[in-house]
Amino acid sequence: MSNDATKAHCTFCDLIKGAAEVSICHEDADSIAFMDIQPVNNGHVLVVPRAHYESLFEVPAELGAHLFRVTMSIAGAIRKVTGCEDINIVVSSGEAAGQDEPHYHVHIIPRREGDGFDIPLPFGGSAMPDRTLLDAYAARIGSARSDPMKLDSAHDEARAARAEVAKRAAAHRATIARPKVEKAESKRSEERAVALPTFNESEVKADEAPRDETRSGRPVYFSAEEGAHGELCREPVAEARDDA
Repeated sequence: MSNDATKAHCTFCDLIKGAAEVSICHEDADSIAFMDIQPVNNGHVLVVPRAHYESLFEVPAELGAHLFRVTMSIAGAIRKVTGCEDINIVVSSGEAAGQDEPHYHVHIIPRREGDGFDIPLPFGGSAMPDRTLLDAYAARIGSARSDPMKLDSAHDEARAARAEVAKRAAAHRATIARPKVEKAESKRSEERAVALPTFNESEVKADEAPRDETRSGRPVYFSAEEGAHGELCREPVAEARDDA
C-alpha cells in the first residue's frame, strides 16, 4: 500500500509533484509516463503509478492492469516515432532484481541492433532442469494462484529456508575459526586430568608399621598421632617391643 514515510524520500514522487523537470508523454488520474533521463536508446519511457507503491507485490491488481494497458499503448507509439521494431518491457522489483528506485515503474525500451544493451535470456549460467522439477513448480504455482494462503505459506517456507541456510553457514564459519582455541583448551584439560597416587597413613596397621632392629636385637616400632586431615600432631616416637 501507499507509504507516506517512504514517499517523502522518493525521487519519482517528487517528479510527480513537479519538484523537478520531467518530460511527460502520458498522464491520467492513476498513472504518468515520462522519458528516462538516461535512456538505453532515444524513446526510452518509464510508466509509473501516481500513488507510491514500492514493489510489484504492493500494486493493486486493477492498477497493475491499467499500467499494462498504458504500457502497451505507449509501446506502439514508440515504434512509430523511433522506427525501432523491437521493444523490451522491463519491470525490476526488489534489490536483487536490480530495482534502482523505491517506486514501482515499467521500462519501455526501444531496441536497435548492436546497441550494447542486453537482458541475457535464456541465461547461459543455468542448467536445464528435469521435466519432473518443471512440472512440480508448475503445479505449485498454479495451486498458489488459486489459494492465496498457500502462496503466503510457500513464501514463508522459502524465507525460513534461506534463514536456516544463513544460520548454518555462520555456524560453519565460527567452527572454522575456533579449532586452535579448542585444541589448546583440550590440551590444558588433559594436563589437569593427570591422576596422582594417594594413600592414607592412618590406615597402616600397627603390626605393619615400619620398624628397625636395634643392636640389642629387639624390634623398634615408630608411631605417630595424626589429625583429622592426616597431618602429624607430633613427631614420631620410637618404641621397642618384645612381640616381634
